[in-house]
Amino acid sequence: MTLEQKLAEAEAAYHALMTGTQPKVVVDQNGERVEYAMANANRLYMYIQSLKAQIAPVSANAAPNRPLSVYF
Repeated sequence: MTLEQKLAEAEAAYHALMTGTQPKVVVDQNGERVEYAMANANRLYMYIQSLKAQIAPVSANAAPNRPLSVYF
């Protein structure tokens, strides 16, 4: 799994957590119940920032977005 994929999953989880759409209890077809504790939003946010920081140096080495100009 790439850093970009991890970042996308973490951002989706953070969005679900902040909007209250993440399920806390899941019951499968056999009637087995699985409960999930609410994730720590601050910890998840810091994880997202960490992933962005790891990705940033790679993006900084990419080609510039504008043409280069020479000044005399």
